[in-house]
Amino acid sequence: MLNRRHLRIKVLQTLYAFSQHEDKEFLWAKKELFKAVDQMYELYISLLMIFPELKLKGEHRVDENKKKMLPSEEDINPNLKFIDNKIIQILEESAELRHQAEDLKANWIGDDRQELMRKMYNHIRQSEVYFEFMNNEKEGFEEDKEFMVQLFKTEIANFPLLYDFLEERSVYWMDDIDLACSMVIKTLKSFKEDSEEYSILPLYKPNDDEEDFIADLLRQAIKNRPENLKIIDDLTQNWELDRIAKMDVLLMELAITELTTFSNIPTKVTLNEYIEISKFYSTPKSNLFINGILDKAITKLEGTGDIQKVGRGLMK
Repeated sequence: MLNRRHLRIKVLQTLYAFSQHEDKEFLWAKKELFKAVDQMYELYISLLMIFPELKLKGEHRVDENKKKMLPSEEDINPNLKFIDNKIIQILEESAELRHQAEDLKANWIGDDRQELMRKMYNHIRQSEVYFEFMNNEKEGFEEDKEFMVQLFKTEIANFPLLYDFLEERSVYWMDDIDLACSMVIKTLKSFKEDSEEYSILPLYKPNDDEEDFIADLLRQAIKNRPENLKIIDDLTQNWELDRIAKMDVLLMELAITELTTFSNIPTKVTLNEYIEISKFYSTPKSNLFINGILDKAITKLEGTGDIQKVGRGLMK
């Protein structure tokens, strides 16, 4: 499931796109925001759907080998340990996964995608983790699960052709890949032997207000852009606003918006989150610059009463 930091990043990316289209309105931005979030979940579902596809490639290879004019003993009696893997079977039989895949069109149908799966399967067959699994004579649910987790970590998630494909599909997926992979690993590890239910992760945390959070954050950031830019301009008197890195300005806009809009989020949490995000989405020294300006902004906004936190421990 998506965490708050990643949701903030999605709002940041959407605000950047909005700032590039001055003729657009909030409803356009909101649609783009939730489209980006859905694409993130599509990536997670697509990665899970790789496992059944690899099984199909394995079954096809077994069938083709049996049709040889002079099949070997291995062709006639193949090692089916990969094809019979219980984790793949769970994913293959999951109605929830199938429903999400159909709804999001997260599949590997099409000549180019099937070619990618074929190359990935051949790559996996040459890997050390696959060879060891197929020949270690160990059996059981935990053995199957441990193998699938290691296979995904070492071979699938790091397959260069998969990265090329994902980069062509969405400009945001390179930012999303680490989180999506962690969600896949968490899903695989959650499967228990003899369990009656096997669930995939939801898009948002259960019983939370994440959708409202990102919609409100984006709405207020757009609505209050003039005021927020004025605050930033006043606090950077030695800098011309148009000379400050655009991403720095957007990060400070969002931070100020969150500080003044969400009374239930501690000031320190907001400050730390946007400083951490700046380390990945702006210049090397941006986090120090943003930290300094936001510290001044917090002092100013607390003094004017624009930052009002409710609840024990929420002031800092």
